[in-house]
Amino acid sequence: MELRVLHYFLAIAREQSIVRAAESLHLSQPTLSTQIKNLEEELGKQLLIRGTKGSRKVTLTEEGMILRKRAEEILDLVTKTEKEVTLNDDIVMGNIYIGTGETDAVRILAQTAKILQNSYPGIRYHISSGNSTYVMERLDKGLLDFGIIFGAVDLTKYNTLRLPSKDVWGVLMRKDSPLASKNNISPEDLWDKPLILSQQEYKGGKIMQWLKLQETDLNIAATYNLIFNASLLVEEGLGYAIGFDKIINTSGNSSLCFRPLTPGLEDEMNIIWKKYQIFSKPAEKFIGKLQETLLQQT
Repeated sequence: MELRVLHYFLAIAREQSIVRAAESLHLSQPTLSTQIKNLEEELGKQLLIRGTKGSRKVTLTEEGMILRKRAEEILDLVTKTEKEVTLNDDIVMGNIYIGTGETDAVRILAQTAKILQNSYPGIRYHISSGNSTYVMERLDKGLLDFGIIFGAVDLTKYNTLRLPSKDVWGVLMRKDSPLASKNNISPEDLWDKPLILSQQEYKGGKIMQWLKLQETDLNIAATYNLIFNASLLVEEGLGYAIGFDKIINTSGNSSLCFRPLTPGLEDEMNIIWKKYQIFSKPAEKFIGKLQETLLQQT
């Protein structure tokens, strides 16, 4: 399987047309069709469903959709590798890829990046948001340099650096809601309330254990994977969102407020990277400066 042919396949997937893809690639249609047919024969799977004579639109088969996802990851990794290898030894510039959930701990990374910016303005940072599963999958595939995850770390696979701050769980609600007068929120306070839960916790995380009830006994109005979206639902009165503190601004003229849980729940955070990973120069500078910054804070 050649990288060139993967580029061709992604062009067809993007354009949904062999004709338009051939034009964008500056190839003849027969040449492009032959390349894709050879790829299908090599894999032993049909990747495209060709339209009828009256329609030039093509759609991906199930196998084609899998290949599209993997091809994008492969080509992203190739591009990343080429940039890292071809840089001059005396120049520190390039990309750092970080995956993280929504957490105030990103401020620590931002502070480190700001310090490095003065000495190495050619470093660029790419932040991807997702849960721990998303972060570790992309780390394992080499698409991320670092990840921030909550809770325990598999030390057989990853090196880890514990971050000093902890994320505090609580309830995001409107300031005019009945529970806003309380200093903290107990499970019983929420048993009869419409809840907005993170998709990861909704599937059996520690919040479900803290609530002490089964999913079927709760009034779950919505789920989210980005707390900002959940905050909009809260603003419109859909329910109470359980999430981390310091992510949504509740000061000033905000219509929202945050109340911590009781019994309290906190999550420790770690920045992790693959064991035996060979860092690019930007990534090496970044983790070194982060370690130095954290040491100064202890």
